Amino acid sequence: MKTFTADNIRNVVLAGHGGSGKTALAEAMLFKCGLTDRMGNTAEGNTVCDFDPEEIKRKISINASVANMEWNGTKINVVDAPGQFDFVGGMYEGMRAAESVIVTVNGKDGVCPGTLKAYKLAEKENKARMLAVTCMEVENSDFYRVFTQMKTVFGPSVCPIVVPYDKHGYVEAYINLLTMKAYKYDTKGVPTEVEMPASENRIAGLRAAMAEAVAETNEEFMDKFFNEEEFTQEELVKGIHDGVASGSITPVVCCANDTLSGVDMLLDAVTKMLPSPNERKLEKINGEEVDYDENKPFKGIIFKTVADPFVGKISYVKVVRGKLGAKSVPVSAAGAELRFGKLVTTIGKKQDEISEVLAGDICAVTKLEANTGDTLCDPADLNALEPIEFPKANYFRAVKLMGGGDEGKLSTAIKRLLEEDRTLAYVHNHETHERILGGLGEQHLDVTAAKLKAKFGIDVELTAPKIAYREAIKKKVTIESKYKKQSGGHGQYGHVKIEFEPYDGEELKFEEKIFGGSVPKNYFPAIEKGLQDSCEKGSIGGYPVVRLKATLLDGSYHPVDSSEMAFKTAASMAFKDCMKIAEPYLLEPIQSLTILVPDDKQGDVMSVISKKRGAVLGMNSFGDGTTELTAEAPEAEMQDFSPVLRQITQGLGEFTAEFSRYEMLPAGTEIKQ
Repeated sequence: MKTFTADNIRNVVLAGHGGSGKTALAEAMLFKCGLTDRMGNTAEGNTVCDFDPEEIKRKISINASVANMEWNGTKINVVDAPGQFDFVGGMYEGMRAAESVIVTVNGKDGVCPGTLKAYKLAEKENKARMLAVTCMEVENSDFYRVFTQMKTVFGPSVCPIVVPYDKHGYVEAYINLLTMKAYKYDTKGVPTEVEMPASENRIAGLRAAMAEAVAETNEEFMDKFFNEEEFTQEELVKGIHDGVASGSITPVVCCANDTLSGVDMLLDAVTKMLPSPNERKLEKINGEEVDYDENKPFKGIIFKTVADPFVGKISYVKVVRGKLGAKSVPVSAAGAELRFGKLVTTIGKKQDEISEVLAGDICAVTKLEANTGDTLCDPADLNALEPIEFPKANYFRAVKLMGGGDEGKLSTAIKRLLEEDRTLAYVHNHETHERILGGLGEQHLDVTAAKLKAKFGIDVELTAPKIAYREAIKKKVTIESKYKKQSGGHGQYGHVKIEFEPYDGEELKFEEKIFGGSVPKNYFPAIEKGLQDSCEKGSIGGYPVVRLKATLLDGSYHPVDSSEMAFKTAASMAFKDCMKIAEPYLLEPIQSLTILVPDDKQGDVMSVISKKRGAVLGMNSFGDGTTELTAEAPEAEMQDFSPVLRQITQGLGEFTAEFSRYEMLPAGTEIKQ
């Protein structure tokens, strides 16, 4: 396979709402470029990009997949990103690898929450953007209704390039506004030029709007526009290309995935209007832009990892600088040698072995011991590229082996999945003795459980995690306790008088105020140890006891029968008596929340937080239709907040939570075991 330089490469991620036709569009592009001999279908589970067993079973994209193709001498690397919110990590992977984002919009459904999410992330990541209205062959698709929506939501940058002629309710032809030519497509997606529709004022208006957008890209074009001179096709292409690169123009094309109608014009738009890696220069080292120069020392970043127990690890690499060869031995940013198996390009799961990849291109390597986000370097330059920031897990469940089994095997398997999916989290809660798996939603964790079974043969059950409560006391009490035991020979004798009281610290605070040597100093550590061990289990629910100060006031000992064990036991007895009369109470963990919500859903979310015994502490409006709320709420009430927030905000809401402190559990509140 021939190599391509950065100027002849386009790295594109297909993003958008679930069901908007991303995978079908990738399938159509591959077929049109001659890389497949038949069109796959998501419903039949035979597409190139959805090849994971769970994707085939659920008929949705779960993982980002990579496919490369060539069109008119330009290599196009396409990353097909999932549209379901639970699997948004795949979109973040694709965004890091690509300079451009094609946001797909279903011609029937129009602008959806996933459309907004993809477009806003592309804006945030400073990616070039294109909108593709798909599924034009579907009944009730309406390009012009959707186009009006996009203009309203995304603003005046939206600029039509390819539009349908559908005066009679169905698409009769596709019109290229650059060339002002109309095309009709046969059943195999082959275009035939047809006569331009006569007296179609809407088409003329769209052409004029495109010319106005082009005029704003430079002064020369602006002068020509004001002098009412016609732009040439080359000028229109240049103006749109420059506008896309600057972010002032978002071109719009339409197509019918299943019939291939308009897909050729979409591919033309990708190669002519979207920027090459060198035109975008998004990668940075220590805040400075990196040139995609194949003659400089190698630098690359792993943007995606596939962990397969049978095939082995596959790492997808974006070559940012220099070149990566099949015999290369890159190093990590720490200087450790990183050897790999094969150097390949991929079309879905199909791999083609290659000898070399140049700066700006995307490839995959096998059996590389490195992780997503790691920088691969030439030994001469160990500076790391900026890491990838993924959304943090916010939906947690306890994971248990069905029917018991090897817990170590479970941890090892989950560790492999964590390498593949950076939006997963896994911790062992030593207080509740549960293994906690975190993700972005219920479906995300269901798929993870299915992968554990399919890939590693491990059956697990997911349940609501236990809450790590604490216990404390309200009253100050003084307890005298004596442990005395005679069993022939040496007995056991320990006598203590201890004052217990509440205090602000979390750990047990132990002091002694012994006068006259009633208890020898060498027994103080045993008394403290007895109290510390007792604090591990309180009297209400067996939860750890905190905020407790214990002061040893007095006691007595026996010169023969006293021992460390006897004084440790006496201290434990004193603790138990204390917990009976010092009015113990429960403390619950409180979380600090940062919640991003659409402005019009702010009140609904605040109401939910209030019902969950929480409080909103502040809000900050960003002026872009979203507001950030800062709040606090009990952890026990927030276990289902992720799906609730998604339902209220139609998937546009996001939140992060972290432990803040412990507070008294209100009387009568249900304990979440």
